[in-house]
Amino acid sequence: MSFEVSGEVEIRSGVELPCTREAITLETSDGLKLIGELALPIGKPPVATLITLHPLPTHGGFMDSHVLRKASNRLPFLADLAVLRFNTRGTSSPHGTSEGEFGHGNTEHADVAAAVQFAVARGLPNLWLVGWSFGTELALKYGVDQPILGAVLLSPPLHRTSDEELIRWNGSQKHLIALVPEFDDYLQPEAARERFSMVEDIEIIGVDGAKHLWVGEAATTRVLNEIVRVVNPAAYPLPTTLNLGAEPKSGE
Repeated sequence: MSFEVSGEVEIRSGVELPCTREAITLETSDGLKLIGELALPIGKPPVATLITLHPLPTHGGFMDSHVLRKASNRLPFLADLAVLRFNTRGTSSPHGTSEGEFGHGNTEHADVAAAVQFAVARGLPNLWLVGWSFGTELALKYGVDQPILGAVLLSPPLHRTSDEELIRWNGSQKHLIALVPEFDDYLQPEAARERFSMVEDIEIIGVDGAKHLWVGEAATTRVLNEIVRVVNPAAYPLPTTLNLGAEPKSGE
């Protein structure tokens, strides 16, 4: 992509910082092709990798849901992170439609595995799942079996995740971090601490004033900062402005 903005730039909303973008196709064990995109830092290897799992597709969730899109637009440049986004089976977005049908969180186990296998095959380092809402269910149900360091959970509803599945994380050496909005529609901080009490290695962060959809730049900034704090603390906290200089940056 090309990036032609120069001078002082405020990092907010629609800002898209320089990175290398690649349209990718994930192939699942049950024969489906899933549409996706990989965003990478320009000219240097990533420090860590975010494999994102989007909100519920039957309620408008897809790989371009705003927090995930903004992670892709900012974090390769600001935090040297690779960001892999994809549409789960049967999900459409401006990038295209993945094959298959919505599996209510059941058949999507193959989608999670395909994304992780792609990252492993590409040699991407330090893999983390980042799930949002429905995506947290997929992370919790299936991530423990994958070669990841852990998962960041945004607005976990815990509708589809059983206690038995939560307990499986104990002893896994994988870390869980849950960002729970104060005014979440499904699971608020106090209830989240109760539901997750059986998990030994989890950090639960109640976010004052936030809602399930993380609307507004303050909410987005908080989410992206917490992700970076966990996966690449050397880049924390993220800047709020950048001086990009007079020359445009570009990548293939």
